[in-house]
Amino acid sequence: MASSNFIDYVKINVKSGSGGAGSLHFRREKHVEKGGPDGGDGGRGGHVILKGSSQLWTLLHLKYTKHIKAFDGKGGEGGRRTGAIGKDITLEVPLGTVARDAETGEQLFEITEDGQEIILLKGGRGGLGNDHFKSATNQTPQHAQRGEAGLESWVILELKVLADVGLVGFPNAGKSTLLAAVSAAKPEIADYPFTTLVPNLGVVAYRDYKSFVMADIPGIIEGASQGKGLGLRFLRHIERNSILLFLVPATSEDVNAEYETLLNELTIYNPSLLDKNRILAISKTDILSEEERNDLAKTIPAGIPHLFISSVTQEGIEQLKDRIWNAINNPLSA
Repeated sequence: MASSNFIDYVKINVKSGSGGAGSLHFRREKHVEKGGPDGGDGGRGGHVILKGSSQLWTLLHLKYTKHIKAFDGKGGEGGRRTGAIGKDITLEVPLGTVARDAETGEQLFEITEDGQEIILLKGGRGGLGNDHFKSATNQTPQHAQRGEAGLESWVILELKVLADVGLVGFPNAGKSTLLAAVSAAKPEIADYPFTTLVPNLGVVAYRDYKSFVMADIPGIIEGASQGKGLGLRFLRHIERNSILLFLVPATSEDVNAEYETLLNELTIYNPSLLDKNRILAISKTDILSEEERNDLAKTIPAGIPHLFISSVTQEGIEQLKDRIWNAINNPLSA
């Protein structure tokens, strides 16, 4: 997933089609001097629809499409013929896409399943033909309805990455290295902060051909919940993860303080994130001596499952997979 191609936020103007007008028409045939009303109804306008696609990972295809309009319905005709329905416009989006009203910020709905379709804006109803307005006292109605106008709105589409496990940590904590070690993902890895500029997904193979999805979220810094660093742009991706894997390197000056800072940023952004299962992994432990490891273990926060890992030597990786798999499938026992 190239960084230049990962787009997780777009603002678009959408407009549904207007309904066709009902027909004002009277039956005219040879030998029928005064035929009754037979005006057909107008066709409804086209809907604007969002459809989930598991083949998409980004909103890039919508970045340069700011105005989207469905087609208008056709007018009714004589002989009680109904006008054609306006063509719908279907926009395919990645799973995890949330639609919001651009003015109020209200969440309209979210797309979470492949093939799921939800109408974003309904097309206008077609007008009734004059055939509907005949009565015993009005046998030649000179009236037919206009079609209902289509709706128009500015809509924000946000992508929240769908993954079982979200990696949470400061820049250069070893998240990309871990993802590369446990999956076939190939994130950019280097020894400087903010190497990861977009979320990376990796499918982690587990025992007996099982698997789960892990997401490497760009590094959080203190103040991210107020928009510092990469800020709010990527914090929303953590909302969809069922498990949060906190990664703190063994080289940290204070593992406990770093964990608490990360937890605080998530709490400020969205307190409900505290309800998710959390696992703490101390990375880069291959550089520690046995004595240093024992000293470090004494500083680990109480009450949170933790373990020591090394993506380089593979130490603790299988135990980490076991812990994650158990948390995914037995959340109450994690």
